[in-house]
Amino acid sequence: MSEIRIVQEHSLNPEQARAAAQQVAQRIAAEYGLDCKWDGDVLRFGRSGVEGDLSLEDQRAALRIRLGVFMGVFAPAIEAKVTDKMRKVFAPA
Repeated sequence: MSEIRIVQEHSLNPEQARAAAQQVAQRIAAEYGLDCKWDGDVLRFGRSGVEGDLSLEDQRAALRIRLGVFMGVFAPAIEAKVTDKMRKVFAPA
């Protein structure tokens, strides 16, 4: 099993950070067919072979993605895409 961890610093207020996290979730859900659900300040997502969460903390967003054996092959491409998306959506306005 592969694990991807990405931490993105930001200066957004809580509402802006949640909106940015939702953008990341929508992109992940659309590209990889994931179900997403908020649990407080943690966005949980998953499907067969993929699970993870995006936690909103003060001035940072922490993403963890666990990939099953078959999806692990795509870990570098997934990490690059998600890192780029997080950098863009959590950037100051």
